[in-house]
Parts: sequence; C-alpha cells; structure tokens
Amino acid sequence: MASTNQSPAYQKAQGKFLSASTDDERLEALEEMIKECPKHKSSENMLANLKTRYKKLKEKIQRIKKSGKSSRTGIKKEDLQAVIVGVTNTGKSSLLSALTNANPKIAETKFTTTAPITGMAPYSGTYIQLIENPAIESEYYDKGLTNTTDTILILVDDLEQIKKVEKKIDKASGKRIIVFNNKNDFDESGIRKIEATLKSRKYDFIILSNKESLEKLKNKIFQNSGKIRIFTKEPNCEKSPRPIIMKPNSTVGDVAEKILKGFSKKVKTSKIWGPSSKFAGQQVGLKHKLKDLDVVEFKTR
Repeated sequence: MASTNQSPAYQKAQGKFLSASTDDERLEALEEMIKECPKHKSSENMLANLKTRYKKLKEKIQRIKKSGKSSRTGIKKEDLQAVIVGVTNTGKSSLLSALTNANPKIAETKFTTTAPITGMAPYSGTYIQLIENPAIESEYYDKGLTNTTDTILILVDDLEQIKKVEKKIDKASGKRIIVFNNKNDFDESGIRKIEATLKSRKYDFIILSNKESLEKLKNKIFQNSGKIRIFTKEPNCEKSPRPIIMKPNSTVGDVAEKILKGFSKKVKTSKIWGPSSKFAGQQVGLKHKLKDLDVVEFKTR
C-alpha cells in the first residue's frame, strides 16, 4: 500500500476535517472524504478506515444528543501545529485569516477573540494547523494550548510587547518565533532598526510586510517543527501529492504503521528515493531511517 493519489476534492474535504471544531463538522467532512476517496484496490484499506471512523463518530454524536450534552470537543492536535499569541489588537485574527481557511472576527475593539480559533494553512502539499489564542491579558487566554504546541508565534507590533508575552509563556516548551507585524508601516530605516534589535537579542524572527513574508513564515514554522515530509508512491506511478508528516529519525516501518496500524507486517519489500537513498529505487528494510522529502514505495506479501 502506498499513495492513493488523492484528488483535490478529497484533499479539500480532508482540510475541512482537520480544521473542524465540532463532531458534526467532522462527520460532514468524513462524508465528503468517503465520497471523494479513490475507488481502486490500493485505497481499499483507506476507504474501510474512513467508513469505520464515520460509523464510530456518528454513534458518538447520537449518544451525546441522547444525553443532552454538547458535541463540541477540545482542539485535536495535528502533525504540524503553531499557536499565535500576543497582546490584544496586534493583528492575530488578521494573520490567521491571511494564512488559513478560517474567518475570525476582526475588529479594532479590544479582546475581540473570546475562544481559540483554528485554521489550516496550506504548505508544500500538506497543512499547518494554526490556532489563534485569545489575547494573553484576556480571561479567555488558553495557556494549555500554548504550553503543548510545537511552535509559538509571538505576534507583536511593538518590541516592548515581547517581554510582556514571554512572562506569560515561561512554561511553554515549543520553539518560538517573533512575528513583527508592520501594521504601523515603518519605512526601510525603521525596519532595519527593528531587525538589528531582534538580531542582537538573538531572536528567531520574521517581519510581516507582504505576501512573500507570509510564505517565509510558513516555511519557518515547518523548519522549527523539526518534522520531516515523506511521500509514498505505487509501482510505476508518480509520488503522492501530499506528504506524510513524521518525527525526525522515523523509519520506513514507522511510515507503514502511520498509513495503517499493522501494515508493516504485510510489507514484503520497500524502496526509497531521495536524500536518504544511496541511489534511486534503493531497496531497504523497515528499520531504514528516512530524511525530509524521501519517497517510499511498498510492496505487500
């Protein structure tokens, strides 16, 4: 089993599922994923898994409705996640809207965001889960989200705000990126001064000024995550359009298990292309360690 060559329609439905905040929204997205799932032999296990998830989720929703409780659940952490934090009115909602499919309420009034908002940012054939946390000085701020995320985007429009935010996130372990929002339209001289200050303090940072800087930010988020992208392919076919996100030093066997639990036991041979291979199409074992942008092909027993 390898790539199922998902269509753009399937990937769109999958994006809806990943960004869903309620079980009802996830159920609707799963219906679309089942409808758009490729109908060929190599995708049979994938389709069966989708149908099982759909059935279990539908049963869960029905149980909750009978009990009279809300179906809203906590935010499910995805393979790539970053949380936007900052003081009120620094542009957190605008940044989330610019990078993702989310449509947060944007206003000049203070503390507009009263609950974490999730969106999915497309990046290199996959998605980054971005979460806007309410302002750190707000009663709605969720410190648990910040403490458990992979990457923290400290959004500021004034350098003095950095220390104020850092005091609030002292227990967070994720990599930090200072995102300076140039909403006050500093000229080139002003930007150079800001860059010099951030460099002198040895911050990992980016200054938002145009669409190009938004793309650079997404790339920086991925690099800070430490994750690797692994593509799969079927014999005599192109690689899958969307990579599987794995932890560093993951093996071929780890990829097989992420595709489907127990699948590694069915693998007869595996071949790889890319940075960790000695030559294209090298045959390797399940314990072979992979690198970012490797391509894996499985042949089952």
